[in-house]
Amino acid sequence: MNIKPTLLGHVGAVTGAAISVRLSPNVASGIAIIGGKSYRIGQVGSFVRIPQGYHDLYGIVAEVGANAAPATPQGQPEVSDRWMTIQLVGEIVGTSFERGISQYPNVRDEVHLVTEEDLAVIYGTQDGGQVLIGRLASAEGIPVRIDLDKLVTRHSAVLGSTGAGKSTTVSSLLRSIALGGDAEAAPGFPSARILLLDIHGEYGRALESVSTVFRINPNAGAGELPLHIPFWALDPTELLAFLMGKLDDKQITQILDRIMDYKVKAVSAQPAPGLDVNSMTADSPSPYSLKKLWSDLLDPEVRTWLDQQRTQPALDEDGDPQTLKAPKYRPHGAGAAAPFINQIGVLGIRRQLDQMRSRLLDRQYDFLLHPGDWEPDLDSQSLKGLPELLEAWLGHSKPITILDLSGIPSPVVARLIGAILKIIYEGLFWGRDKSEGGIARPLLVVMEEAHRYLSKDADGPAREMVQRIVKEGRKFGIGAMVVSQRPSEVDDTILSQCGTFVALRLSNSADRTKVQASLPDNLAGVIDSLPVLRVGEAVITGEAARLPIRCRITLPREEHRPNSEDPAVAKRWMGARLPEDYGRLAASWRAQSPIWTTLRVIRTKLPQQEIEAMEREMGKRPANPSGMISFE
Repeated sequence: MNIKPTLLGHVGAVTGAAISVRLSPNVASGIAIIGGKSYRIGQVGSFVRIPQGYHDLYGIVAEVGANAAPATPQGQPEVSDRWMTIQLVGEIVGTSFERGISQYPNVRDEVHLVTEEDLAVIYGTQDGGQVLIGRLASAEGIPVRIDLDKLVTRHSAVLGSTGAGKSTTVSSLLRSIALGGDAEAAPGFPSARILLLDIHGEYGRALESVSTVFRINPNAGAGELPLHIPFWALDPTELLAFLMGKLDDKQITQILDRIMDYKVKAVSAQPAPGLDVNSMTADSPSPYSLKKLWSDLLDPEVRTWLDQQRTQPALDEDGDPQTLKAPKYRPHGAGAAAPFINQIGVLGIRRQLDQMRSRLLDRQYDFLLHPGDWEPDLDSQSLKGLPELLEAWLGHSKPITILDLSGIPSPVVARLIGAILKIIYEGLFWGRDKSEGGIARPLLVVMEEAHRYLSKDADGPAREMVQRIVKEGRKFGIGAMVVSQRPSEVDDTILSQCGTFVALRLSNSADRTKVQASLPDNLAGVIDSLPVLRVGEAVITGEAARLPIRCRITLPREEHRPNSEDPAVAKRWMGARLPEDYGRLAASWRAQSPIWTTLRVIRTKLPQQEIEAMEREMGKRPANPSGMISFE
């Protein structure tokens, strides 16, 4: 009879951090009831304890069965299926848990099941820096907490195939951080500062109560604010590539010199704190006018002269930089006849300037090229500057800032993300000793759909800035969380710098291999379970987790879930068709806004269930008490 209810077996062989354990004859697979709690025995991903006198070693089950049996002296595996392979991960000396081990176990040492009391010692439930995120998959009664300090400063990655629950996991995690986790984690984190780059517009509703949302086409009724990204905060070389296309080095140099002149004149006319005209560069974050730049570059390209000495312009009509109206000159004459072609200050960029004007007139780029109060006038003066931009994004009262990038055209997403990260990083880097800097109030940057702009083949500012953050951000209070469904496409440098991994279900073998190569723990057996994880279940490993764990992420309430759930196909196809108006669909397409609506009253009374479903889809707009729905 087994007088030790937690005893699983004894150490049979030790090979580095891998331990082969022979199961005790009295141990049967299934569920053990210990102290009123149920524990699954012999499950991959479950924990074991190996007593070593005054301290205990802890490991995780990586393999179970005949393949876990050690080889015999003749090189043949022992014919038995009652073996487990354990990966050692840490130890408790006294009352504190530490990752890594100071000594190895001996053959015949006892191996015990880890109980909830053991995990309470490891996780330290009284530690205010722990955030509750879910329950242990093998024992639902055991809460799973992660270390917030390590999660932010050592960076993290949330990885999983589409439909595995990434968005819900991120939403649950951020809500737990913003609200302080569970009741035991009081007083919580009232000064948390999180910036979420939302590529698909999924999180506005899910995090509505704890976030401020900036969107290109904001829903004022939902409290959203307009998103402006001032073009003058971007790298001017990157901006010129977007506006004008390909330019040679000579052309770029002369254009940058002109931009520099605008900035110097503007600062000389209205000095800004910290800006010295003697140390400014074209890259300094100071406003300048793109309209004036276009006008000044265009004039030499189209100018003609009445005389050969080129002193009298053949101007018929002045241009207007404010409305992007080009000046009109008389066409040049044939041969030696007047008017004469201009040869002063010509860069040969007429085609590029036409493209620039087209970009400036394109309304879908207004958030960047005409950024509201941040747009400079022709004298390069703007109502708002860099302080107001940083305060809008980082200084409001909510713990989370959501930059909804779903309305941004795909060709510029990577450039803009690079610009956003540069603005944030440079501000917190240079202000690190200030109370609003990254040391006094750290920032966590969450990057959704990271494979779109952080791929190994990407050649843009986004990848460069994220590499800089994951390499140096820890020192200045800037942490990164990379969220992706294709980890095999994410840059190796970025993924390798992530100290904590939340790996949900991954079906692709290349993705699993990439995750396994990047994990800070040797858990090959656990990684093999990634294809069979349930939705919302994750393997959490790394510095923020005291032990590598298989966890069921706590699902937020339905109204706090992101807009990424699968459509109810069967239910929708079986039920009656909802009233449809494809004019609204076309209008949303034209407006590049899924929340665009027009006034339309439906006089057909719908079932209450359908009304509630439509309210949810339309952002919780109230329904007419009579049952008739109004779209406003």
